[in-house]
Amino acid sequence: MRQSAGKLLIFVLLLWAVGYGSAQARQITDMAGRTVTVPDVIHKIYGTSPPATLMAYAMDPSLVAGLNMPIKPDDAPYLDPRMTSRPVVGGWFGQGRVASMETLLALQPDIILVWWWQHSAMDEKMANTLAPLGIPVVYMALNQLADYPEAFDFLGMLLHRESRARTLSSYARQAFAESERVRATIPDDARVSVYYAEEADGLSTECHTSVHAELIPLSGGENVHRCIQRTRVGKQKVSMEQVLNYDPQVIVAHERLFFKHIKADPKWQNIRAVQQGRVYRIPNRPFNWFDRPPSFMRLLGLKWMLHHLYPDHTAIDIVSETRQFYRLFLNVDLDEAAARKLLAP
Repeated sequence: MRQSAGKLLIFVLLLWAVGYGSAQARQITDMAGRTVTVPDVIHKIYGTSPPATLMAYAMDPSLVAGLNMPIKPDDAPYLDPRMTSRPVVGGWFGQGRVASMETLLALQPDIILVWWWQHSAMDEKMANTLAPLGIPVVYMALNQLADYPEAFDFLGMLLHRESRARTLSSYARQAFAESERVRATIPDDARVSVYYAEEADGLSTECHTSVHAELIPLSGGENVHRCIQRTRVGKQKVSMEQVLNYDPQVIVAHERLFFKHIKADPKWQNIRAVQQGRVYRIPNRPFNWFDRPPSFMRLLGLKWMLHHLYPDHTAIDIVSETRQFYRLFLNVDLDEAAARKLLAP
């Protein structure tokens, strides 16, 4: 069986080499400063993690050669129908996850797109695994949401889709401009304190320096959990006593079970956010607007946060904004009722 699998891999490699060798190539400089030879026209991309895959999807769904995880049935209506038939390759994200090399080789992607994460050990290990495949590996920097405009512009150059890139990067820059405007109107001592509740019990959270919670400071909030993020994974455990001491003005979460838990557990009733009805469930179709995976959906999530934290300082109509965003980034037309359903807790 091992011998047969080995022959299959060699055969697929040869097929890919013939196809790639016949294509016109060019050299580009990726976002890690590396010179990479890629096909002049790129038809298929494999992203090594959801942030990379979803960036390719935003540029053009037809480019996505394979998925990192299966499409959930509830997400399918908001995605290009072709996504449900894409093979699941896996990828390098989370803890202990790797891609299927055999599936990846069978796809014959033109390039492999990597979410470059500050010279991490995971990136080095992944690069060593991918190098023998001979497929061009392109690094894209997405260390923070502020990198997205440049990343869109980079993909526009790489994929000869400059107009599409300008449209998406312009939206991102406008979102940041609105965020900066609102933050400038809020004195430091008037910033809303926010607790990001993770897991069904709400007793995991993110450091104020974590990429998983960067929408809090970007929207002018004050993350109550002060610490230094050490890994990509996050999800710092906290006690109920800590949360009670934090006494946040707002709680955001994406676990539906948490909302049942917070209503049933009397200890949560002593927190300002609960008493004042400022507990918000983060929308998550087709991808989370706040985190996990970090994606372009956070641009809409930023406006959602501004709308909830400082409704008197911004004129964002979040229903209208949701409809516009889905049309622009996902090519999905939502009526008002559908947008409100997405926003419902």
